[in-house]
Amino acid sequence: MPIQLELQTARRIAVRAQLLDADRPKGVVELVERLNLLQLDPTAAVAPSADLVAWSRLGNDYHPAQLEAAVRSGLLFELDAFIRPVSQLAIVLGSLAGWPTHPAYREWLEVNDSFRRDLLAALRERGASLSRDLPDTAVVGWRSTGWTHERNVTQMLEFLTLTGEVAIAGRAGRQRVFDLAERVYPAGLVLPDRAEALRQREELRLKASGIVRVGGTVVPGEPYQVGTAGVPAVVVGLPGEWRVDPDQLDRPFSGRTALLSPFDRLVHDRVRAEQLFGFEYVLEMYKPVAKRRWGYYALPVLHHDRLVGKVDATADRRSGRLVVNAVHEDEPHTGDIAAAVDAELEALADWLGLELVR
Repeated sequence: MPIQLELQTARRIAVRAQLLDADRPKGVVELVERLNLLQLDPTAAVAPSADLVAWSRLGNDYHPAQLEAAVRSGLLFELDAFIRPVSQLAIVLGSLAGWPTHPAYREWLEVNDSFRRDLLAALRERGASLSRDLPDTAVVGWRSTGWTHERNVTQMLEFLTLTGEVAIAGRAGRQRVFDLAERVYPAGLVLPDRAEALRQREELRLKASGIVRVGGTVVPGEPYQVGTAGVPAVVVGLPGEWRVDPDQLDRPFSGRTALLSPFDRLVHDRVRAEQLFGFEYVLEMYKPVAKRRWGYYALPVLHHDRLVGKVDATADRRSGRLVVNAVHEDEPHTGDIAAAVDAELEALADWLGLELVR
């Protein structure tokens, strides 16, 4: 029998699970441990998404160098465009056992097995390397309609990180540095079987989300679905069935105001965000300017247990300014909301080392 949750309770569970309540985590490693991941994205209209997500939880004590240092020290690792805690490395790699299942990927790896062995040999001899410094001996080039077309070394290295043979050892600027996994990952790593690893990932995903709708589209990277993790629930006034983390039930809630990355996991599932929070959001960076409603990289605004608007802002580093083009109000920003949003914008500008211009 599903438990019944009031809408406000469901919202508070989602916010608290994502560490966006008043009880902030102590540091970046604890943050990633509890969120499971930080998504990497090169867009930095305000700041890189991973840093924005960390800042929105940790506040102005957070500095990007802390994240870089945690990766270098082996407390966190990068895989498939996510930063994850090394404590979950065995689970993640175990869940990828048998990869790839896609026939085209498997066929490309098979026909290029000599290329794979050449890259592994080069890494063994040279040590940690940038992709551009490794030999391209592909038998068949990688075909794509996107930017990866004919980027054979990059694509093979990407695949080998997913098979667990290669690991990302760090970064030189924005460029990934690759090495043999055995020289990057902890020794003696024991992987659970795939079914168990997938089950554990679903449990971790639910703990980080708090409440998840059943069904929906499976997205690449980190899906939303949690299988049978948690307990079934219904949310008063909302359709369908949900899964909720029982550890989040009957806990006190103290809210705050936060500016979020467009890739923030609180709003990443746009359908869930609209159902739970009545919050409509589309990332408009790929739209023509004339068709944008909220801006190129609009930041969702959280106020306690409600998503109340979007901030269209741009960090103009040449002029040393954080320019606020518009504040779009999904509900009126009067009194406490307006003051809290202003305070967050001041904090964001201070964190970026820029002058706030409105």
